Amino acid sequence: MDTLDCVVIGAGVVGLAIARQLAMAGREVLICEAESQIGQHCSSRNSEVIHAGLYYPSGSLKARLCVQGRDLLYRYCAERRIPHQRIGKLLLANTVADLPRLQAIASRAATNGVHDLQWLDAAGVRALEPALSAHAALLSPSTGIIDSHALLQALLADAEAHGAQLACHSPLNRGRVLADGMELEIAGITIKARSVINAAGAWAAAVASNIEGVPRETIPTAHYARGVYFSLSGHSPFSRLIYPLPEAGGLGCHLTLDLAGQARFGPDVEWIDGVDYQLDPARAAAFYHSIRQWWPQLADGALQPGYAGVRPKLAGPSEPDADFVIQGPAEYGIAGLINLYGIESPGLTSCLALAAMVGAMANQHR
Repeated sequence: MDTLDCVVIGAGVVGLAIARQLAMAGREVLICEAESQIGQHCSSRNSEVIHAGLYYPSGSLKARLCVQGRDLLYRYCAERRIPHQRIGKLLLANTVADLPRLQAIASRAATNGVHDLQWLDAAGVRALEPALSAHAALLSPSTGIIDSHALLQALLADAEAHGAQLACHSPLNRGRVLADGMELEIAGITIKARSVINAAGAWAAAVASNIEGVPRETIPTAHYARGVYFSLSGHSPFSRLIYPLPEAGGLGCHLTLDLAGQARFGPDVEWIDGVDYQLDPARAAAFYHSIRQWWPQLADGALQPGYAGVRPKLAGPSEPDADFVIQGPAEYGIAGLINLYGIESPGLTSCLALAAMVGAMANQHR
């Protein structure tokens, strides 16, 4: 039986960042991806936003890794010439009643290490975005946009340049914890690995459940929130990202711009039983209602169906949002196994910080 050093399960942005981190540290790395290509799910079905770190509970992994990851990602994009733009965003208070929530977010952001927010009154909002109607807003200059596909390709290229290998069409069928590593059956081939990193995104809990020896009580219940996007036909009057206040399960139906200036709205939140990317055009009705709270001039018929994404969540619809969960040897005494659960937003922003954290865990227990 072949014995490998490290196997990373999942070739999304987080899995590739971890593979890159390990390969650059001199580890032998095999990346196993069930799909035919890298980044087919969460990594390519999102808003392509580099988040500043405003929302997340202070002291949480999301808060810490988002702020660290944002700075690492901007630096990486500059070094690798990955298309991106520090475009900025406005987080809105539509009415006076929204002000306490906006003020609470500003306070939390400052605690998280985000110190560049600017408070705008209604006149200040109109001066920046004349088409926008809001009572007040926070301007976040360090929020940006990125070409997520170029990021995926750069991470893979770096990993492969340091010896990592990618195997697509390679799902984990089963695994077993051994005294000196892990036995894995991948695409019908049995291999042995000293370290296994489960970065399977929406399928992370299912992958862990297929590994004999992982304590069942440590595997969280997976929940799934589908979010659909609608594109704006015609020219956008906005030059920044526009966000309402967060809603249960997400950040609200916001406007983002791609690097070509095309505007899209979303995602909304629909709780579903599994990964399903169907987009119901009838959901546009709720989009019109939501968007017109801050852009009253949105014309009928201006929204066109775009795409859908599914966020892997560790909390259900009636529960507060959960933090990232990263379990390793310290949690259940299995040397060489690390599971990442609930890696949704801000996972893309946090990918390099997540990789540094996981890489340190993996190297500590070699």
